[in-house]
Amino acid sequence: MITKADKNAVRKKRHRRVRRTLTGTAERPRLNVYRSNKHIYAQLIDDTNGHTVASASTVDPEFNGEGTGNVEAAKQVGELLAKRAVDNGFKSVVFDRGGYLYHGRVKALAEAAREAGLEF
Repeated sequence: MITKADKNAVRKKRHRRVRRTLTGTAERPRLNVYRSNKHIYAQLIDDTNGHTVASASTVDPEFNGEGTGNVEAAKQVGELLAKRAVDNGFKSVVFDRGGYLYHGRVKALAEAAREAGLEF
């Protein structure tokens, strides 16, 4: 039987493999996505300086959705992150799906960020 810990270990291994080629810069930060069962988190990360440029999540005080672990919440987080990124002067990012499938909440977050002004 496959446990949750085994699935997460495989996801982390996949994420490490992808991160070998993806790097965020000061001009084009990396949009990293992490999802748990209850929440979804997104960050814009400048890997050269090791700084988080902007972030948004379902635990954020500005988040005002009803549910926190569904596709609608992910869309709102994507819009919120894109708004913060554009306010900070970032228009182009590198998308890092965090080892998750580009499906469901991850896809909804990415598409909402694109519609709100980010390019990737």
